[in-house]
Amino acid sequence: MKKKLQSIINKLYFLSTLGGIFLIWQFLSYSSIIPPFLLPSPAKVIQALILDFPLLMEHSKITLIEGLLGLFIGIAIGFCTAVFMDHFHKLYQAFYPIIIITQTIPTIAIAPLLVLWLGYGIAPKITLIVIVTFFPIAVGLLEGFQSADGDTLNLLRSMGANHVQIFWHVKFPGALGRFFAGLKISVSYSIVGAVISEWLGGYGGLGVYMTRVRKSYAFDKMFAVIFLISALSLLLMYGVKKLEKICMPWNA
Repeated sequence: MKKKLQSIINKLYFLSTLGGIFLIWQFLSYSSIIPPFLLPSPAKVIQALILDFPLLMEHSKITLIEGLLGLFIGIAIGFCTAVFMDHFHKLYQAFYPIIIITQTIPTIAIAPLLVLWLGYGIAPKITLIVIVTFFPIAVGLLEGFQSADGDTLNLLRSMGANHVQIFWHVKFPGALGRFFAGLKISVSYSIVGAVISEWLGGYGGLGVYMTRVRKSYAFDKMFAVIFLISALSLLLMYGVKKLEKICMPWNA
């Protein structure tokens, strides 16, 4: 009962803070402290979201397909990378610093090169999403594998367990928590990465839509698509949280 009450109180804090932000936003727009064409009111943003909802859904479908395809490939590459680097220590020493260095390169700097090399189709978009999503998965899993209890590993080895059995019964279950933590980050990165790649060219998607409305100075529609991108990311993160509960029932 206390946990439910605390959960309700926490949600009230969040909702009251969010409501306060919207009230300040409405005041700034209504009082013309900031010109309405630069900062449209929340009411105008919601109106734009409703009026353009069918079109936004068409573009969202393209962005989601790109994001999910890139995410699944990124998960597969990140998983294989973590497994091999955990099993082969020299591979870890050789490639782990390179993986870290790849994340210091700004995503917006890579995107134009990918478009030049791969064209304006879906290939550069998926490639960019893979680049930004595999890192949290690989690092999270690798740290999870390496944090396995040494006594438990020695016990299984003394009982004649092979590498596959040790991985399946000890390392993989122990790394699931960090895997899902990385997956939540990767899910949000997948949508953002898709939108960034669509800014530089394409035939559809929320990034293409944003570019079009920006050029026409329709900032209410710009804010509407930003809200939609946030909603999609939160929805995917919620799905990951539900999947985590299914895969890790012992946490409950």
